[in-house]
Formats: sequence, structure tokens, C-alpha cells
Amino acid sequence: MIRRSPKRGFAARPGTAEGWIKESEISPGRSGDGPAFTARLTIDVTPELRGRIKIVAFQRGQTVADMLRDLLAREFPKSQGDTP
Repeated sequence: MIRRSPKRGFAARPGTAEGWIKESEISPGRSGDGPAFTARLTIDVTPELRGRIKIVAFQRGQTVADMLRDLLAREFPKSQGDTP
């Protein structure tokens, strides 16, 4: 019988929630006007809503992530007391 290697595969998920959080650099395709470091936001949506979001993003020529970043920035503008 063949034994599997105990090391994780390239697509394995981290074991803890903290393992999901990591610092990242701005990818070359993105503009430099956003923050250099980001945090992942995970939400639960129905498959139907997810499909509608993806279709709208495609129709606008955007990625889902960029479209949702714009939406969140518009809905939650920076206020005067916020730290930079």
C-alpha cells in the first residue's frame, strides 16, 4: 500500500483562524491608492446571491472583490475621527 506524505498539499487550508490572516503586498495589477495591507472578510451568502453578484461584476468589467470594496467604501465612508 502507498502511504501519503504527512505534509500539507498546496491547497490545504490553515488549521486555525489566525492562520488565515496574513500580510500581503499590493499586486502589480492593482492601483497604489489603497492600503498596502488588507484583511480578509468572510461572509455567508446564498449561492443565488453569489451568482447575481458575480454577473453584475462581470457586466461592469470588475472583479467581485473590487466591486465590493467600492460598495463598502461608499457605504462606510471615512469619518473625521478615524485614524489614518
